Amino acid sequence: MAARREVKAAMAADDAERLATARSSVNEAKVALGERGPVWWNDGAQDFNRHLVKNTPYREWYEQLMGRQA
Repeated sequence: MAARREVKAAMAADDAERLATARSSVNEAKVALGERGPVWWNDGAQDFNRHLVKNTPYREWYEQLMGRQA
């Protein structure tokens, strides 16, 4: 969060060099947290990221969760 606060401060100061450094720090933090960069797991399951839930095997579960009938 410190890196994100630095991005905000750099933008407020209209400091392009400071902003680039801050954004680099945010990226480094995200890579370290596993949010970006190479996949660090492989469970063999199909990736349904960026799919509508209605087009996945999770449709019935989601509809039950939301109180709807399948």
